[in-house]
Amino acid sequence: MRRLPPLPAVRAFEAVARRGTFTAAASELGMTQAAISYQIKILEERIGEPLFVRRGRRAELTAGGARVASRLATAFDEIEMAFDELTGESETILRIATTASFANNWLARNIGAFQAAHPDIEIELEVSAAMTDLAEARIDVAIRSGRGDWPGLKSEHLAMVDFTPMCSPALLEGRDLPLDAGKALEMRRISPQDRWWPIWFQSAGVEIGGDLGRGGIRMDSQATEGQAALAGHGIALMTPMLWRSELASGHLICPFANIADEGTAYWFVYAENRRHTRKIARFRDWLVPAFRAMAAAPAKGGVEGG
Repeated sequence: MRRLPPLPAVRAFEAVARRGTFTAAASELGMTQAAISYQIKILEERIGEPLFVRRGRRAELTAGGARVASRLATAFDEIEMAFDELTGESETILRIATTASFANNWLARNIGAFQAAHPDIEIELEVSAAMTDLAEARIDVAIRSGRGDWPGLKSEHLAMVDFTPMCSPALLEGRDLPLDAGKALEMRRISPQDRWWPIWFQSAGVEIGGDLGRGGIRMDSQATEGQAALAGHGIALMTPMLWRSELASGHLICPFANIADEGTAYWFVYAENRRHTRKIARFRDWLVPAFRAMAAAPAKGGVEGG
């Protein structure tokens, strides 16, 4: 007979250890925060020592809690994979979530190389601006932009997200480049309400006044903004490494020398408790070096005068 602690308490502990807060664990398990606290109390009373230390909203593992959490993560991985195998999906389907910009401008153009090396894995791509909850959704991995500090997730840095105005060369025909950054105030700006505009102007030393968000064409993603820029509808703030092909071919140009960023980056993300999953490891081993190598390579046809 197994001498296991109450399984609801074990499940609650694993969720809190992975997600980092009682609130997040309660949401994932469909329980109240009080119920999670009660289950943790049952477990702590059984073993005779605390498993977490509260730090504001965060629940930090004690030394003993960390030892247990590490073993449980592996055990839960094995349980999950055992049941996945019953549906035939354990290693055959990889579900990826990312933004439209990353999907359209890099992943869709390069994912064929991964599938050629791993023809046994079927790819399902979910494109959305929403932050997918990898713990609740049936999503294996994500490529996100941010600061890499998502509780319960393993984040691997890919490249910094920088940006500069881009446009069709037809829009500036006959003008000497690079332009003074202040000229961007006089030009048609696509998505003028974008939070990147004030950051870019400030980094270029341009004083701005009034409402930068008035008028103009408003788009919901860099992917659609890029299409509007290609069509000659104005200048759009875009990330050069995602538009290398268009820059190299001359369909887009960067008319200003200044490139800015807000301290965010692209990250390869997956749930910590699934780090041993083979299909995730195989995709990680392809994606991370491939994208880092691309981002580090000198751009062809990049910023004019830069």
